[in-house]
Amino acid sequence: MITHNPWYMNFILWSAMAGWMIAQSIKLVWIIITEKRLDMTIFVSTGGMPSAHSAFVSGLATSVGLKQGFDGAFFAIATVFALIVMFDAQSIRRAAGEQAVVLNRMIKEKRIGVDNLHELLGHTKFQVFTGMLVGIGVGIWFHHAFN
Repeated sequence: MITHNPWYMNFILWSAMAGWMIAQSIKLVWIIITEKRLDMTIFVSTGGMPSAHSAFVSGLATSVGLKQGFDGAFFAIATVFALIVMFDAQSIRRAAGEQAVVLNRMIKEKRIGVDNLHELLGHTKFQVFTGMLVGIGVGIWFHHAFN
């Protein structure tokens, strides 16, 4: 008979979540140090250093590989998913953020009464790479801590 742990005992899930939380916490600490202010909205914001999206999906893929093998279908799916997310973060979402900067400048110049667009959407390649390293590190740590 196969027994399964409940969802809250799924270290793969928690590894991904911890990667995201650690990346967002790094951003929070950076804002406290550089801008001398506490901004808790960082936990629900996009953009910045390191990429929490990259940490999330890299932690997921690393944990899947360590738990179920790097030669299996689940690792392949998680890796492809991670690559798509990371490519999107450093290309499409970054371009959308740059467009928002231009549009916000136009809105301000024309004095149009609309809210500014969110500008910090994407990431540089370095931010994505750093987020990936955070996720891989968290995935490895979770594997050793909970297995």
